[in-house]
Amino acid sequence: LLPCYTLLFSNSISSYFTKKHAGNCSLTLRFTVGLTGTKLGCAEGGCGACTVMVSRSSPSPPPPRHFAVNACLAPLCSLHHSAVTTVEGIGSVASKLHPVQERIARAHGSQCGFCTPGIVMSMYALLRNNPQPSLLDIEEAFQGNLCRCTGYRPILEGYKTFAKGDFLLYNPSEFMPLDPTQEIIFPIELLQLCFQGERVLWIQPSSLTELLDFKTQYPEARLVVGNTEVGIEMKFKNLLYPVILAPAFIPELNTVQRTADGILFGAACTLTRLGMVLRDAVQELPTYQTEVFRAVLEQLRWFAGQQVRNVAAIGGNIVTASPISDLNPVFLAAGCKLTLASKGGKRVIEMDDSFFPGYRKTVLKPDEILLFIEIPFTKKGQYFSAFKQSQRREDDIATVTCAMNVAFEENTNSVRNLRLSYGGMAPTTVLAKETCKRLTGRKWSDELLQDACSLLAKEMTLDPSAPGGMVTYRRTLTISLFFKFYLIVQHKLAQDLNVEVRSGCNTYMTWFQEVPPGQNKDDVVGRPIMHLSALKQATGEAVYCDDIPCYDNELHLALVTSTKAHAFIENIDTKEAMCVPGVVAFLTAKDIPGSNRTGPAVYDETVLAEDMVTCVGHIIAAIVADTQAHAQRAAKAVKITYKELKPVVTIQEAISCKSFYQPTRKIEQGNIEEGFKKADHILEGEMHIGGQEHFYLETNCTLAVPRGEDGEMEMFVSTQSTSKTQMLVAKALGVPANRIVCRVKRMGGGFGGKECRSTILSTVVAVAAQKLKKPVRCMLDRDEDMLVTGGRHPFLGRYKVGFMKTGRIVSLEVTYYSNAGNSADLSLSILERALFHMENCYNIPHIRGMGYMCKTNLPSNTAFRGFGGPQGMMVAESWMGDVALHCGLPVEQVRRLNMYKQGDRTPFTQRLEQFTIDRCWEECLSISQYNQRRKAIEQFNRQHRWKKRGIAVIPTKFGISFTALFLNQAGALVHVYIDGSVLLTHGGTEMGQGLHTKMVQVASKVLGIPCSKIHISETSTSTVPNTSPTAASASSDLNGMAIYDACQTLNQRLQPYKTKNPKGTWEDWVKAAYFDRVNLSANGFYKTPDMGYDFETNEGKPFNYFSYGVACSEVEVDCLTGDHKNLHTSIVMDVGNSLNPAIDIGQVEGAFMQGVGLFTLEELLYSPEGVLLTRGPGMYKIPAFGDIPTELNVSLLRDAPNEKAIFSSKAVGEPPLFLAASVFYAIKDAITAARAESGLRGPFRLDSPATPERIRNACEDSFTKLVRMTPLFIVALCFFIFSHKSSFTLWLDFHWIRICCVLGSRTQ
Repeated sequence: LLPCYTLLFSNSISSYFTKKHAGNCSLTLRFTVGLTGTKLGCAEGGCGACTVMVSRSSPSPPPPRHFAVNACLAPLCSLHHSAVTTVEGIGSVASKLHPVQERIARAHGSQCGFCTPGIVMSMYALLRNNPQPSLLDIEEAFQGNLCRCTGYRPILEGYKTFAKGDFLLYNPSEFMPLDPTQEIIFPIELLQLCFQGERVLWIQPSSLTELLDFKTQYPEARLVVGNTEVGIEMKFKNLLYPVILAPAFIPELNTVQRTADGILFGAACTLTRLGMVLRDAVQELPTYQTEVFRAVLEQLRWFAGQQVRNVAAIGGNIVTASPISDLNPVFLAAGCKLTLASKGGKRVIEMDDSFFPGYRKTVLKPDEILLFIEIPFTKKGQYFSAFKQSQRREDDIATVTCAMNVAFEENTNSVRNLRLSYGGMAPTTVLAKETCKRLTGRKWSDELLQDACSLLAKEMTLDPSAPGGMVTYRRTLTISLFFKFYLIVQHKLAQDLNVEVRSGCNTYMTWFQEVPPGQNKDDVVGRPIMHLSALKQATGEAVYCDDIPCYDNELHLALVTSTKAHAFIENIDTKEAMCVPGVVAFLTAKDIPGSNRTGPAVYDETVLAEDMVTCVGHIIAAIVADTQAHAQRAAKAVKITYKELKPVVTIQEAISCKSFYQPTRKIEQGNIEEGFKKADHILEGEMHIGGQEHFYLETNCTLAVPRGEDGEMEMFVSTQSTSKTQMLVAKALGVPANRIVCRVKRMGGGFGGKECRSTILSTVVAVAAQKLKKPVRCMLDRDEDMLVTGGRHPFLGRYKVGFMKTGRIVSLEVTYYSNAGNSADLSLSILERALFHMENCYNIPHIRGMGYMCKTNLPSNTAFRGFGGPQGMMVAESWMGDVALHCGLPVEQVRRLNMYKQGDRTPFTQRLEQFTIDRCWEECLSISQYNQRRKAIEQFNRQHRWKKRGIAVIPTKFGISFTALFLNQAGALVHVYIDGSVLLTHGGTEMGQGLHTKMVQVASKVLGIPCSKIHISETSTSTVPNTSPTAASASSDLNGMAIYDACQTLNQRLQPYKTKNPKGTWEDWVKAAYFDRVNLSANGFYKTPDMGYDFETNEGKPFNYFSYGVACSEVEVDCLTGDHKNLHTSIVMDVGNSLNPAIDIGQVEGAFMQGVGLFTLEELLYSPEGVLLTRGPGMYKIPAFGDIPTELNVSLLRDAPNEKAIFSSKAVGEPPLFLAASVFYAIKDAITAARAESGLRGPFRLDSPATPERIRNACEDSFTKLVRMTPLFIVALCFFIFSHKSSFTLWLDFHWIRICCVLGSRTQ
């Protein structure tokens, strides 16, 4: 074995590392090489923020191959024979931009910018291999990348300019052309290695003989090619593999060879290479021979992201033996042949269900490896299909996956052989043997279909302890997917099909934006100026908190959190943890010098738990060590014993035991009892809206630097609330606030999640830094961040609505219950905003709203974009839809009938002025061509039984201001320097929303100078004190007016010099004022006037004004699987006179897509013990590139100035989010059509999010009846689970909560 050194080529520069410094590629690039453009967003290959390009010259001959990979999953050792290119290596602002960097910036495709380098590198890698990609190539390249800000549309629009075609928005000639001379040259010097780490021996054999020798010597060694499975297991399951064999460059394992029976692939061939070879075969061979190949390609299309497919091997996918593998059912149904090898020889076996003897087990012997897989050709009269159903189409694990293979007797429709394989229906991939046996020899007819469905319902059963839950849904899918296969085969057999079973086609994507006309060319307000940091973000030069270079004596902190939801702490054992190399300290509540009490509004939380924990994820202690890896390893080694108490987890449990925070809230107007008496009809119902994880791409991060005297400390924090961080850190350290400086350069997203939950991490880090007198840093991993920070409040809304037969609503009683979690946090304000929006845009004469905050043992839920407003309005649209269905009227007609008019008063007595919702409504109907779409949908639904389309038009009215009066204030500080440059500081923080860009535009307009002369460095408590959080969509209003005030002061001071020298320049006036000893620094301040509301009297004015918008969405639902497609969305948004249309449209689209996630995709699941089961992008799915509507139109309402905000603008951050409810209610409209086919009419309940499971179960039909659970079975299931509850794993808890969601009796 050679000495333990590793050589890494990054951007053509070589660096050597010993085992002390080398880890995975992303950490090495960031902390050792200093290339911080490569971000770390999830550490599990699920977000793409860490994407780099890897180039390899072996085993293939030159030229080298280039492919995008997730650096967070790539061990440094795996980059043998490779060169790494990061975003810094392709271009920079200081030297020359690469066209890939320029186009995403100029197309307004970078907001917070944290995801931008990864997206840039995915596109760059594509272009290195294919300089003129197709639109499909571009979309596939981004399947492994996530963005939480932009809504994806501007990214695709910018990069479509690299492809051939008709470009609707940008002309490629407007951008820099691709320049081959700018590309990185592949290095010649490449060295071999054998690496001995602290706990792992990495061996990279050079031949098959060596590999088999090592496998005999180390039979328990894991073989790793892409590290996409082992990396996850070691990181998140805390597994350790002492010996790893890396066979990626052994020639035999990379073999691709056509045989008489099929194509032979070496087990180390990557999935990308598998796809390339099969695509070529499909093009070259007769169609009948490639049925299996096309099925594999269909599965690969949705298999993880491109970065994973580029490195993951075929063999690894097989021997991992996942029961929900995308490919194993295909290989099983096809009867692929596997060649196994050991030192004793080779053997060939057919892949059938005996290959998987148990969960995650195969028939391979300890000293055997998988050498080859042969994927067979199909024959004439043979048909093959594969299906995958998951929560999200792109980059998601399967709920159920299957492959189906049928061969017919020659020139007949008699089944000669049938193989149906399923994943997700057992601990292993299984064959439906009995069903296949009974159907063999039968005619392919409707009788066979009926029998097949019955047989599958009996054979594909699930035990009550089946991991994953969703029992009814999964069993239904086994039948529904076979029905799909039946129809496909029927079509291929050229038999006539009824028109009702044929599917429709997709449309194309378009959009438009409106720029206010008639602007003076020197007036930058209203111009679509590019985000000021966009170019730096695209090149990786933008600095985020964790990008700050490490101090020489810096330490790293890791949290020790509770594994119990409600318990007393009995003992903490740190013996093993303190033995981990590099550990410096273990901190508990006793180490806090000041107060251990904390909280944003009420001090009802602890910095570190003392005697009791009240949620899973409650921070108990912290470990400080020399590296992040050592700190995290030691934190996992801390052993805590508990005395458990019964937790309260759900809203229903809180209601049952009356576990509420005080006070409750009520808003009432009119007399609801009288209203109900007058009503022709009365309906009652309820709706549950699930929570949502913020999933900002940059997780919470803090760097605390003690300054050595008077208790001073400098805090670099990713937070929306600098002043709150300053105050709570000072409180914990026992020093005045003037000793603490909190600084924020920018954030990689916030969305409310960093308004107050970030303060607990910052406080813990500050305590460690003060105790150890050294800088301390902590950036949470994605799973940690999701565990400890909380998210959007789940809501339960119960309503009683009285209405006339015309659809006019006369009386409403609604009660909201929010799941606040284990502390009050901002829950009261969130509940109040839900009540303020309980009627949405509808004038209800008699109305009463009540609100309760449920005290539960979940991590405290907190602010999230919309702040309770979306939950309040979502329930409103539910009862509005129920009324329309009951009356048999078009729901849009009922909405329009009940809509407010100019001058009406809300339930909280505020008068509606400058009311534009009617204009938004009519314009939206026009640009969406609603009437034509509705007719086309009705025609489509008449012709299709198993696919239905739906459409919905949804309005929103969102109040702008902090509902806490004292927060409606802002300050600014403007310095003018002698050379005429201006340094601008205000109280708002930049998290991607373009606040700094807009503020520079405001200052530019007021001072009358170009934006290039104005700079914003950061937000700091040392320059602007006592700032309000950057939240409530009010930051542009508040800070813009404060800047206006400061700049007007400066204008007044400069006016004498302008008068004296009217032809002078800005620089002349500034110098003249300076030499005349005039103060060229000015403070600005603003407070919103005429504000204040009293809940006791229901009087006052809680909002400065309202933002309005309307969206129309059309969807297509697959009634057999519950999948849906977002076909069309048109949005009209009233943003007043936009300060920056490009940024505002970006905010509209980003908010809309975040709402699409909230209402149709994102689902937080907890076990009955309060354990969050959906942590990280592997289990929690936010919208991806493929989820944006096929056609998206966004229009900013013209001629709607708002006299109550800076330059007649309006807030835009939060209001558009609720417009995504149009997608939810379009889905419900499609389900209504599907239910009508089964004779079901009238109101029905559909909770949010509208996941495929909920959609499928709502589309009741003959298939769902086959697997529907009887009441007796439900009772037995409940008894079984609760009687065995103590011995169940978390996966069983996951199963139980999913089952309960299906039953509708226990939801989060």
